[in-house]
Amino acid sequence: MDTTKRARYDSYEAPACPVEASLELIGGKGKGILLYHLLEGKLRFNELGRRTGGMTARMLTKQLRELEFVGLVRRDVYPEIPPKVEYSLTAAGVSLTPLLHLLKEWGEQHAIELLNNLKTPQ
Repeated sequence: MDTTKRARYDSYEAPACPVEASLELIGGKGKGILLYHLLEGKLRFNELGRRTGGMTARMLTKQLRELEFVGLVRRDVYPEIPPKVEYSLTAAGVSLTPLLHLLKEWGEQHAIELLNNLKTPQ
């Protein structure tokens, strides 16, 4: 994680609203989709990259490091050549399962249509 983000968390004052606190941890470019795919179990970096589509390797690394730093993702490194690294959810990450499924359901029912409405002139 970059030093700016680490410093931000080091001096972070807890938000008064639990919704704000939750979004602070799981919001961000691609974090939701990473968490959603990790519900399936351990995944390697390249597999996560394929599943997230347009996310660059740099952005994928940044988001995984932030999720690891806050305790939602675990990074397991195996002493092999070439190095093998797998990512999985921690217990706190697994506890997001119902929320992620509800977000998926809501997205199927509402989000895609709402986003499509933004593209069409009204």
